[in-house]
Amino acid sequence: MSYVQNTDSDRLEMLRETGVSSFEELLEPIDERLRVEGILDIGPAMSEAEVASRLGALASANSPASEMASFLGGGIYDRYIPATVRYVLSRSEFYTSYTPYQAEVSQGTLQAIFEYQTMIARLAAMDAANASMYDASTALAEAMLMASGIKRSGRIIIPAALSRRVRAVLDSYAAGKGIEIEEAPFSGDGTIDGERLEEMLAEKAAAVVLAQPNYFGLIEDARTVSELAHGAGALLIVLADPVSLALIEPPGAYDADIVVGEGQSLGIAQSFGGPLLGFLAAKTPY
Repeated sequence: MSYVQNTDSDRLEMLRETGVSSFEELLEPIDERLRVEGILDIGPAMSEAEVASRLGALASANSPASEMASFLGGGIYDRYIPATVRYVLSRSEFYTSYTPYQAEVSQGTLQAIFEYQTMIARLAAMDAANASMYDASTALAEAMLMASGIKRSGRIIIPAALSRRVRAVLDSYAAGKGIEIEEAPFSGDGTIDGERLEEMLAEKAAAVVLAQPNYFGLIEDARTVSELAHGAGALLIVLADPVSLALIEPPGAYDADIVVGEGQSLGIAQSFGGPLLGFLAAKTPY
């Protein structure tokens, strides 16, 4: 449909309805020092090809993560995404997915969610997985709330080698629930200090959070942490990198109770930090 601008009579009617006599009167609340005098110098119109060329030239000043070793992601990584992923996501049943009027239309989406949950549960060696969260931070925060409710305790122990952004989200959730978050320090080798953790567990805690690998990229002694947590009656929550689970043992192998993580690296571009995909899996009792 062609663009049809407002006619003079349209403008007069809008001014009458808003109770002003002119367009300039609408601008009176704006300080004159902030108003543009004259006509904006925005140059002549450009064709699509010219715009693409101009934006490409501006973008060339950047150094993409695909061409450099980047350690800025803090949980968001540049991973190869197969071409089929973009194709599948471009299909209308995913691209414009919503609750349809005909139940049978949603079967494809429901099947995809089922397959996703099945694969996450298998990857983490857990019994069940949900249909995703906003991101890893909110998934971990929800796991923290789960543990607090299950154990009837408001004390959560997290590793000091944890992303500050993740910690900020945990603090935000904890503030409204009266949950106390304590940090277990890391030892000289960068992994969690087992002796200090054991001392902290002398007082009742709902859960111990373990990042595997941790924020420094180091592999933690997960079995020892699991034994310490369960020995003190606390749950073990693991913040796992799903790609790492292709090489290291899954959290279920060392008796983790709840597993969360960031699924962005499974097939989502970095996109300046979003959109993301948090996963959450747990044992059957929870």
